[in-house]
Amino acid sequence: MGGGYNHRFGLYDAVLIKDNHLALAGGIKPAVNSVRKQISHTVKIEVEVENLSQLEEALKVKVDIIMLDNMDLDTMKEAVKMAKGKALIEASGGITLEKVREIAQTGVDLISVGALTHSVKALDISMEIV
Repeated sequence: MGGGYNHRFGLYDAVLIKDNHLALAGGIKPAVNSVRKQISHTVKIEVEVENLSQLEEALKVKVDIIMLDNMDLDTMKEAVKMAKGKALIEASGGITLEKVREIAQTGVDLISVGALTHSVKALDISMEIV
């Protein structure tokens, strides 16, 4: 039992801009600017980045959270240094429970463990009346 919690519950409390959105919008800046025109100032904006160049772009447009997608540990550490005090940093992509401690030691603020939802085994809790 680890004490994890959701940092987003639905589309109403945060916007997550992923790679497909970036491709359609033409990059991070136009995607974020488009979203900002359509949401309340209280809604957080998170952008998925795949490299340090994209991280720099996300920092320039001052998003709330930056998701590091499938980055190796050394790149994560560098990303944390670059973003310190500017945005929350979330590690995501291919993360298993076995890797969580090592990823936490990079200094990221949030860790998404997709295996908690997409790899879970169902528990049979059926009841039979005899």
